[in-house]
Amino acid sequence: MDWINQRVHFKIRDVYHPDPMKIMTDLHGNDLLTGKVIDLSDSGMQKNAFAVIEVEGIPELLVVPVERILGAIEDGNASEPTR
Repeated sequence: MDWINQRVHFKIRDVYHPDPMKIMTDLHGNDLLTGKVIDLSDSGMQKNAFAVIEVEGIPELLVVPVERILGAIEDGNASEPTR
């Protein structure tokens, strides 16, 4: 088959260059995730600096700086976090 000028589909993980992680960040780096905070973790002298978050569909727990959490969702409504 002559591949030149053909539109094709392929898996991101099969890309050789650039790094597949860069592609994912470029495509989805600003997407918002929703999850449940299940624990807080300290960072040296700073208490509760990180949130340990469970996100449906992602098998590993995520660790996010608390200061980067955009808000809480209560009864389907988003609100700013209480500090």
